[in-house]
Amino acid sequence: MKCWLNLIFLFIFTCSSTCFGEVIIDKPTQRVLIGYGLERYTGKGEPNFADTSASSFQSLESKVPNLGISPADIWFRLPVTNKGKEKLELLLEIAYPLLDEVELFVPSSNGHYNSIKLGEHQSFSARKYKVPNYAFDIQLPGNEKTIFFLRIKSTEQIILPIYLSNERSFLKEMNDDSLLSGIYIGIVGIMAIYNLFLFFSVRERGYLYYVLYVLCAGITQMGIKGYSFQYLWPNWIYFATKGPIIFGCLSGLCALLFADSFLQLPKNAPRSRRVITVFIILFVIGSLLTLLNLTQPAFMVMQLTTGAGSLFVLYLSYRVMINGYKPAKYFVYGWTILLLGSVVFLLKDYGILKYNDFTSNAVQIASVVEMALLSFGLAYSINILKEEKEASQIRELAISLENEKLIREQNIVLEQKVDERTRELTESNESLQTTLTHLKETQSQLVEAEKMASLGQLTAGVAHEINNPINFVTSNVAPLKRDIKMIWETLEEVERIAFKEGISDTEKQSQIKKFKDDQDIEYLKTEVDFLLKGMHDGAHRTAEIVKSLRIFSRVDEDTLKFADLNEGLESTMVILNSLLNNTIEVDKIYGDMPKVECHAGKLNQVFLNIVTNAIYAVNKKFNHDVGGKICIETGVKEDNTAVFIKIADNGIGIPKEIHERIFEPFFTTKDVGEGTGLGMSIAYNTIAKHHGKIIVDSEVGLGTSFTLLIPIQQNN
Repeated sequence: MKCWLNLIFLFIFTCSSTCFGEVIIDKPTQRVLIGYGLERYTGKGEPNFADTSASSFQSLESKVPNLGISPADIWFRLPVTNKGKEKLELLLEIAYPLLDEVELFVPSSNGHYNSIKLGEHQSFSARKYKVPNYAFDIQLPGNEKTIFFLRIKSTEQIILPIYLSNERSFLKEMNDDSLLSGIYIGIVGIMAIYNLFLFFSVRERGYLYYVLYVLCAGITQMGIKGYSFQYLWPNWIYFATKGPIIFGCLSGLCALLFADSFLQLPKNAPRSRRVITVFIILFVIGSLLTLLNLTQPAFMVMQLTTGAGSLFVLYLSYRVMINGYKPAKYFVYGWTILLLGSVVFLLKDYGILKYNDFTSNAVQIASVVEMALLSFGLAYSINILKEEKEASQIRELAISLENEKLIREQNIVLEQKVDERTRELTESNESLQTTLTHLKETQSQLVEAEKMASLGQLTAGVAHEINNPINFVTSNVAPLKRDIKMIWETLEEVERIAFKEGISDTEKQSQIKKFKDDQDIEYLKTEVDFLLKGMHDGAHRTAEIVKSLRIFSRVDEDTLKFADLNEGLESTMVILNSLLNNTIEVDKIYGDMPKVECHAGKLNQVFLNIVTNAIYAVNKKFNHDVGGKICIETGVKEDNTAVFIKIADNGIGIPKEIHERIFEPFFTTKDVGEGTGLGMSIAYNTIAKHHGKIIVDSEVGLGTSFTLLIPIQQNN
């Protein structure tokens, strides 16, 4: 920073002084800078040509007047004296293509002035000389002073490098400038294309930002020299005055993005990114103002942001460099050279430095050097990343080898432990298999025990039920046998009297009647009928019990068949009738149900288990006294897909905390010796195999209800 500031002051104070005064020409063969002869209109308001031609003017006393930014027209007077005797035909050139409107008033032979208008308000093809600078044909009579008037209007900064030259010198200068600008454009294009290929190769965002910056900076530099208007948008008048400002803002924005990526500001200077963001926002505002036709405010925003942003980025890159980030030195050198080139260019415009090929193209030269240095910096940063990556890979390889060694050692230890653990697991597995086999055998025995207990209960109930009707038969056999014997004796006596000889029929009838009266035959007939009726009722009751037993104990356990569940429930209640002891009231509400596809015998076992538990709960509450009640209700669900069997009692109920455990194997609330705890588990599994479910609703002290839901048809 200190170095290039010293160079600026060196340039300023070592330059020769310039004399200002009237422009005097004597056959110029080269371009002559005549800005020192300009006089500016000092009147007020916005005059026209008639007002200014008769008004006072003040000398600017500057080789290259810099009038800043002005929204109004600026009028000038330019007196030029031809000391020669011959009339001169020259070109008046204003070498600043960014002016919006340039109007030259040239005196005619009749004493009036003719107006010649040029500027960005008309297409480029309307110009006589197809060059970026503004060129006017003028004539200077010999030994005379000729006064020209000039009107300038621009939304950007107004700088007036005015030259006089003959046509040959002018065209040579323009050709040389075009050649240098073409070389510059070629270099910019090569750098952009080359780095664009690098971007697609390495996928590093810095290369993309660099390409965008190079393109925008190149277009901006060409716009300053007027070539953008000449070649890119020669007939787009609307964009002619806006293009340099917009691309200037885009160039600054891309430069900031590139600096953020290249200098790795998120890591090296994270706080500075807030300032970078502010500059980016200002550049965006400048572009938007330009599109809104607020070109003068936009130019001021662009100019101030570019100046402040350039100095800040240079300072930032210097700090990053001294903090140890080596690629930053390329950025510092490149940015410094670009700023020095801009200073040289400005000093040339102000007349402090002599106009030549170097000073007139200082910005382009500095820009090319900067682009090259930044490209070298990108390559250097990529090399650093590559070296760091290689070093990282070496470290990772060493770590990987160390890990591999550790893994091998750990594998050996692990294999030993696995072998030990495998032996232990094998022994445990064998022990578990033995235990599991024992448990399965025990479970089978318990299930068989539960079945035998149910069978014993069933046998006791059946024996009790059959015993009553059989008693009718056995107790009536002896009286019936006695009565039959008396009947046979009566028949024999009647036969004896009937075949007796020597007595009359009347006597025979009298004897027979007397014997029948003695035997009380009428009573005997009544007693025989009564005994036969009792034996018939007992036999019929026994037949019904046998039928119920046959229904209950279905033999088709392994086959799904359609069965009447109401019939199964009724057979179950017949078998369990002896347990009711005439103390438990049973309400049967059998609905009209279709036959259900099921294992009927297994479902009867479920009914038996649930009703048995209900009888136990009722007897537990009422102590085998009256008051107990069991309600059995059946029916079809509303969707006609399943049937329900609800068995409810008013017994002791089941506590809520054990609701979820009642279907666990071996869980029972009965006293020791009164149950195995497998009844409800078997019931649950049986209903589950039928794709049904059991709903339990119970409240302690009020009773319990079991609702069985069984599909009418099983889906295979």
